[in-house]
Amino acid sequence: MQLHPVASREEWIAARKAHLAREKEYTRMRERLSEERRALPWVRVEKNYLFDRPGGKVSLGELFNGRSQLVVQHLMFAPDWNEACKSCSFWADGFERMIPHLAARDTTMVAISRAPLQKLAAFKQRMGWTFDWLSSGGNEFNYDFGVSFTPEQLKSGGTLYNFGTTPFGGEEAPGISVFYRDETGNIFHTYSCYARGLDMMNAAYHYLDLTPLGRQEEGLPYPMDWVRLRDQYQPAPVQASCCHS
Repeated sequence: MQLHPVASREEWIAARKAHLAREKEYTRMRERLSEERRALPWVRVEKNYLFDRPGGKVSLGELFNGRSQLVVQHLMFAPDWNEACKSCSFWADGFERMIPHLAARDTTMVAISRAPLQKLAAFKQRMGWTFDWLSSGGNEFNYDFGVSFTPEQLKSGGTLYNFGTTPFGGEEAPGISVFYRDETGNIFHTYSCYARGLDMMNAAYHYLDLTPLGRQEEGLPYPMDWVRLRDQYQPAPVQASCCHS
């Protein structure tokens, strides 16, 4: 049993209020960061990317589905893989049901991977997902937005991830990119985030952060070693209760 301080209700309220002050400080800082994020300059997207989806090819502009904002989840799934990345799938389980809510705020969200469409469709069915998932296997989209690396890059060690701040050893990496389309059809890249920048979009992690045990990732070979595709978890063992006299 893990030892932990135990207090009276009054002592707990005092400690909780002190922590609440810190939480409010963090909330205000997060709001300032969000304002700074919205104020970042934009980059015009000049390439005419075409993606594979059921029914044929579509352009980047068509992915907006008539809305002005587009969020792309770069979901790791290389062409020769048989399954999507388990960690990216953890994120996808989280955003699966929020798509209509985003649409109500003029925002479309899709997932994009390099694997061929038939693999995406089969895995999507297995997971029970309903969001639009497109293949970028025929274009340079993943490479241009820093989530895929060529064999030449891997061989030379030139795979710098997260805006060149982090060496990366794999062919696929996770990320999110955001785009805006104006009334004349011009498309702009407004934001991307990678690595721990993705953390705030995983609601399950933040629920775990509310619990006494937290994420329980200390001592693992790597933090997300415990994550499985959601149809691969074994039933959790029942913790034995203990009695105190």
